[in-house]
Amino acid sequence: MALLYLAPAALLLVAMMGYPLYQLVQISLYEYGQAQASGGAPLEFLGAGNYLELLGDERFWVVLLQTCAFAAVCVLGSLAVGIGLAVLATRIAPLPRILLFLAAIGAWATPAVAGSTVWLFLFDQDFGMVNEVLTGVGISAAEGLSWTYDKYLAFGLVAAEVIWCSFPFVLVTTYAGLTGIPGEVVEAAALDGASAWRTARSVLLPMLRPVLLIATVQSIIWDFKVFTQIYVMTNGGGVAGQNMVLNVYAYQEAFAASRYGMGSAIGVVMTALLLVITLVYLRVQRRADGEAQA
Repeated sequence: MALLYLAPAALLLVAMMGYPLYQLVQISLYEYGQAQASGGAPLEFLGAGNYLELLGDERFWVVLLQTCAFAAVCVLGSLAVGIGLAVLATRIAPLPRILLFLAAIGAWATPAVAGSTVWLFLFDQDFGMVNEVLTGVGISAAEGLSWTYDKYLAFGLVAAEVIWCSFPFVLVTTYAGLTGIPGEVVEAAALDGASAWRTARSVLLPMLRPVLLIATVQSIIWDFKVFTQIYVMTNGGGVAGQNMVLNVYAYQEAFAASRYGMGSAIGVVMTALLLVITLVYLRVQRRADGEAQA
């Protein structure tokens, strides 16, 4: 019965994603540039040539490390902010709670390009409100500060924007999980003498684990393949490509350099990495669930 309910969604996913993924893998096996795309030159089958070139390129490993570190910061930040605000939402009055959710949904619904542009304006070197406020409270180093010139400041700025537009999903998901926990369970833990920390760790967290699993996996997928925020806020990867991540790297190779085969190879590697990370995370969570039940 479960398979019957899942079949329509599975068929839709296969139809919408199966063929593009097949095309991506196919193109990655060829020398496919502008000449081949326009029909001016024949396709040259390279097999694993693009992948061997990519794995032998030192720049790829630097970009991969940057992407993993950037995604980890964004995922942890989104979870921390989202879970914290979800707990807060369960303890405040209805009106502030509604305002909190409206503000969060507004951040979530803002298009990535528009949100990135607004953040750039707020942190503008000459006219940004953030520099004005910091200078006004006595932080003289903020006067004329360029937030996108330094590598780590730029990554931090983009990460903050990604967290801003990502935490609402964690907030809504966690809040739904918290409100679904029976109050009798928490009361029973309190009557047994459990502290607030022990109740959260031994009662609430195990019951919230399926919800947090969904939020974490979604955040990993979204943040690992961030493109728009990095591209818009660092003008295509930062000064000399210092803020490059894999998605921007694939775009530069495929469209700026007209190496569609290499860009496709990067896309296939990204897909494989996301699959491995997700499977490892699911296995760790399943093992933790088994130990908890035991």
